[in-house]
Amino acid sequence: MKKEELRYLQRLAEIYPTIGKASTEIINLQSILNLPKGTEHFMSDLHGEYQAFSHVLRNGSGAVRKKIDDVFGHTLGNNDKRSLATLIYYPREKMDLVKENEEDMENWYKITLYRLIEICKTTASKYTRSKVRKALPADYAYVIEELITEKAEVLDKEAYYDSIVNTIIEIGGAENFIIALAELIQRLVVDHLHILGDIYDRGPAPHFIMDRLMQYHSLDIQWGNHDVVWMGAAAGQKACIATVVRNSIRYGNLDILEDGYGINMLPLATFVMEAYKDDPCEIFAMKGASNYNVLEEELGKKMHKAIAVIQFKLEGKLVRKHKEFQMEDRALLHRINQRRERSRCRTERNIHFVTAISRPLTGSILMN
Repeated sequence: MKKEELRYLQRLAEIYPTIGKASTEIINLQSILNLPKGTEHFMSDLHGEYQAFSHVLRNGSGAVRKKIDDVFGHTLGNNDKRSLATLIYYPREKMDLVKENEEDMENWYKITLYRLIEICKTTASKYTRSKVRKALPADYAYVIEELITEKAEVLDKEAYYDSIVNTIIEIGGAENFIIALAELIQRLVVDHLHILGDIYDRGPAPHFIMDRLMQYHSLDIQWGNHDVVWMGAAAGQKACIATVVRNSIRYGNLDILEDGYGINMLPLATFVMEAYKDDPCEIFAMKGASNYNVLEEELGKKMHKAIAVIQFKLEGKLVRKHKEFQMEDRALLHRINQRRERSRCRTERNIHFVTAISRPLTGSILMN
């Protein structure tokens, strides 16, 4: 027997030490194969756009609305369906709006709870009871399980469920219970999330996306080239650091460096005010919308040019050192007509700046 096979069998023996436990797992897995396949959600090129990412995650790219249509068909109008979908996406915000206009909140709570319970039943139907139980919010797990599970032994089911719902409303727990049901639907409507690259760069909040993903129940990530560059920067590779800083400046996202990762951009700003004080740096204009004023935009152009030159120098050193990369076409600086340049090349200060920021960049990213 091969060593790998022996280790595999030893691990199985640890997890399933008896015939009974092994049999139970086989029965469970075989039964799962006969359940409907869980919805898999694919997302790519997030590029730091946390608000858009969060909204798509909440609605499951339309999966929530589809469940509403499946449950209620033509028994609800389009306006009611849209309102119910919005409640599931943003329960707190939606209830604040409802309370401003709704006169009979108790009746609204009762209708809404019953509708959410029906959607919960449908979304939970494709999973085993054990998996659903693990997904339930701890504070309301017992009550929700009672409401979404058929109890054949209860003769007057309507009175039984009415009693539970009325009690929820009477003790003032309707709002929190609605929030719990809405979040449970979001949780159950997507079984597994696939992230297909490029979480970072361009958008302002990739670190918030990472925080959200770390809390997600089931996912896998295929890292993109933008993500790998940030990993290289975190590892201290200077060309990657320069690329990360340049992309952040180019798209007007200095906040992610300064607020998200605690990286001080003042040394670069101070340097460019002297090195490029008479250079408009017009071709280094920042992309995308920003809240910068005219002076900040001018400074951004100069910083963009400075870090671009730093990046070219660092990449040029790598190209010369590693001929096997076959990236000579990326060595650009020697092709520049120096006499036409308005500003002087300051190699030593440029490299010194990257060395100065590489340590806090590496530490900040790794700690986050």
